Amino acid sequence: MSALFTTTEDHDAIREAVRTLAEERIAPHAAEADEREEFPKASYDALVASDFHAPHVPEAYGGAGADALATCIVIEEVARVCASSSLIPAVNKLGSLPLILAASEEVKAKYLPPLARGDAAFSYALSERDAGSDTVSMRCRATPEGDSWVLNGQKSWISNAGISEYYTVLAVTDPDGPRGANISAFVVEKSDAGFSFGAKEKKLGIKGSPTRELLFDNVRIPGDRIVGEPGQGLKIALRTLDHTRITIAAQAVGIAQGALDHALAYVKERKQFGKHIADFQGIQFMLADMAMAVETARQMVYVAAAKSDREDSDLSFFGAAAKCHASDVAMRVTTDAVQLLGGYGYTRDFPLERMMRDAKITQIYEGTNQIQRIVMARQLLRG
Repeated sequence: MSALFTTTEDHDAIREAVRTLAEERIAPHAAEADEREEFPKASYDALVASDFHAPHVPEAYGGAGADALATCIVIEEVARVCASSSLIPAVNKLGSLPLILAASEEVKAKYLPPLARGDAAFSYALSERDAGSDTVSMRCRATPEGDSWVLNGQKSWISNAGISEYYTVLAVTDPDGPRGANISAFVVEKSDAGFSFGAKEKKLGIKGSPTRELLFDNVRIPGDRIVGEPGQGLKIALRTLDHTRITIAAQAVGIAQGALDHALAYVKERKQFGKHIADFQGIQFMLADMAMAVETARQMVYVAAAKSDREDSDLSFFGAAAKCHASDVAMRVTTDAVQLLGGYGYTRDFPLERMMRDAKITQIYEGTNQIQRIVMARQLLRG
């Protein structure tokens, strides 16, 4: 029987390298990216220079070929200092994994090397205004026309929209076909005529990662840009999410760990009633509960990552469980960290309020935690 997961010396080396990079070249820009609501270009350049912007891309296409666990470690360590920056490797994996899983060799060879080099980023477009959790209700259409497809409609809440050069877009290709089996996936390029972006969303958190609508007005897509077979798009999309919701779990762990780190440093310095507040048993109990929650979430993430690498049959359950648990932990731990800092925690002089705002989205995107519980329950009921 395979071990649930095993970290190697390579994993430890990756963690050390990413942590150093994050603290020295990403953390200094985190507050500014949040305050200005600007994409952290300095973080992107630092990640590209270190080959951590898309570590999952296979070596055959010029990538680092990192396994799922290593990719999670990268995302976790970046999220520890800046959640917005951690979405660079996370969204690159989400956008490009459908290609890795299902695209033709020609499509992979065209789009994965630029991603691996850092010349282009990749985003993922599934949700719409009226088709969030209910993905099969999407209205975006791709109509065959000669050797091409003509795309019309919109996509909502797309991470890093406008920054990414490439987009994996899901659209209905057979309006009269069976529900869910009438959707296909395509690669859309930023330069395609008729493709544009809506205004940036004004968000609670992850403000350094632009979230915008994608708008398609008779966008002509060459037929060879389809990902997988016609009608297989939703199956590819859901299989992708089985793997990539683990990266959101890793992001949540990183946010929670960063909050815990700051809270620990503060309570060891802050004095009240003549002693450090870390000496009060009530504070110690809070810290212990926070650390216990972070570590259990981390272990779940790493187990799910190992299952992703092995394509285990129970990946859907473990991916959903890791994402659900880790994001709930991130929300709880960041809230407690703000509480430990008292009035200071509520100000922008410390990063805790930003981390608390950033944590909330991990309970929502790539499937709300209510949807994750449905996924888990269905797996349990199937036996």
